Amino acid sequence: MLARNDEIKEIDELDLRLLEALQRNARATFAELGSLIGLKPPAVHERVKRLERHGHIRGYGARLDGPRLGYALTAFVSCYTTPDCDYDDFMRRLSSLPEVCEVHSVAGEESYVCKVVTRSTQHLDDLLGRLKAMRGMARTRTTIVLSTPYEREGIALA
Repeated sequence: MLARNDEIKEIDELDLRLLEALQRNARATFAELGSLIGLKPPAVHERVKRLERHGHIRGYGARLDGPRLGYALTAFVSCYTTPDCDYDDFMRRLSSLPEVCEVHSVAGEESYVCKVVTRSTQHLDDLLGRLKAMRGMARTRTTIVLSTPYEREGIALA
C-alpha cells in the first residue's frame, strides 16, 4: 500500500508491474501489457484507467533527444530570491520560460533549482540575463552539464 497526500490508495503487485511496464513502453497495447503481467487486455485497461483516475499516472509523452534537435547544452541554475519575492508570480514567470524543463523548490540557501536546456553557451547566457532581470531574483549560480553517463527513465518501483 502506498500513501499519497494523506489519502491511501491501494496498489498491488500487479499495479506495480503494470506501472513499470508502462514506464518502459507507454505505447504498448493492453494485450502486450497483459502478456507481461499475466492479465487479459480488458483487466489491464481497467487497471490503467484506475491508476490514471487516482493520479498514479500523470500523463504520457515522448522522450526527445535534445542534442539531435539542436539543444546540446543542459545546465542546472540555482535561483536565489530576494526577501520580498512573490513566489507564486516568480514560479509563473520561471515556468513560462521555454528553456526551463524543471523547477524544484529546495532546502538550503537557494530557493529553486531549475534544469534548463539551451542550444549553446550564448543561448544560456541570454537565458541567464532574462532570469537575473526577473523581479524577485537576487542572483543565480549555474552548473553546466558536461555529460550524462546515467539517467534513470522513470521511477524505480522495486
